[in-house]
Amino acid sequence: MKNLCEVYKSPKEEGMYLFVDRSEGMARVPEALLARFGIPALVTTITLTPERKLARADAGKVIESIRDNGFYLQMPPAREQLMDESMATLGDKNQKLPR
Repeated sequence: MKNLCEVYKSPKEEGMYLFVDRSEGMARVPEALLARFGIPALVTTITLTPERKLARADAGKVIESIRDNGFYLQMPPAREQLMDESMATLGDKNQKLPR
């Protein structure tokens, strides 16, 4: 099962993204969410399959949410998680850092 999906970023909050079905657009996204999200800025259009690797979401869950709700909202990672990921990346690049 393939889904053509548009991905928008929020101008209000770094790391917040909204995935919608390309054919439906924002039609099923609640007004309250759009008000919180801000004016969506299109990032990309992608073909989603359950097997596709996404950076911070399970493609199958994204597809299911779009099918059931008309959208998938990806929230920014918690600051601690960002710090852990940054330190892990640094550790991979610098062998002197403790693991």
